[in-house]
Amino acid sequence: QVHLVESGGGLVQAGGSLSLACTASGRTVSNYAMGWFRQAPGHEREFVATINWSGGITTYADSVKGRFTISRDNAKNTVYLQMNSLKPEDTAVYYCNVAVVAGTKVLGGLEVWGQGTLVTVSS
Repeated sequence: QVHLVESGGGLVQAGGSLSLACTASGRTVSNYAMGWFRQAPGHEREFVATINWSGGITTYADSVKGRFTISRDNAKNTVYLQMNSLKPEDTAVYYCNVAVVAGTKVLGGLEVWGQGTLVTVSS
């Protein structure tokens, strides 16, 4: 089965940048749409961004449009999230997963989530 490992989180000041990576092991995820999700303290996990299998189509939550960029390198079985102009409200644990559209929501297709990577943005 696929095992997803997120990395790159840390502490950054508001206005700064951070780059996250999600590497899959077990089998390739090259043929699947992938997404980034985040969960802030006291909040439900929410969709952040998605990217289709080829990397040619991306979608973003309104809250991160113009600031975050999702990309992928299928040869490395890795998905990235470049985060710029970070705000304190971006503070959360960030997860990646197979992206599945369910109604108007984007959900994680794999039942077992990774450990995530913590992003903390100070004001």
